Amino acid sequence: MKFWKVLLLFYLGGMVYTALELLWRGYSHSSMFVLGGLCFVLIGQLGRRKPKLPLVARTVVGACIVTVLELGCGLLVNRNYRVWDYRQMPLNFLGQICLPYSLLWVALCIPVCILCRWMRRVIFLADD
Repeated sequence: MKFWKVLLLFYLGGMVYTALELLWRGYSHSSMFVLGGLCFVLIGQLGRRKPKLPLVARTVVGACIVTVLELGCGLLVNRNYRVWDYRQMPLNFLGQICLPYSLLWVALCIPVCILCRWMRRVIFLADD
């Protein structure tokens, strides 16, 4: 994929992820822009696989991608729990990730997968 396409996906993902955090919690952190951009680029690649993964599989795998990257980001930049704190959430791991939010990512990955497909077809003019 061309660099400008990856950069556009990264920027869009970073903006959307940050906006979701601002709407949900009222604040965000600069690391969330980077995390969102990386998640969007990786989830966008799921639709390019051959054979094509069904939407349900892409959303579940996408949620796993977000959860794993959140754990990694949390272990790097959230050691003092100032960015987020899931220690009080059920089924959390080190207070960095938790099952309820992982399940939420499954639902949120549906529009992300659809948007990525639309961008490939309309903006990037690529066959799907």
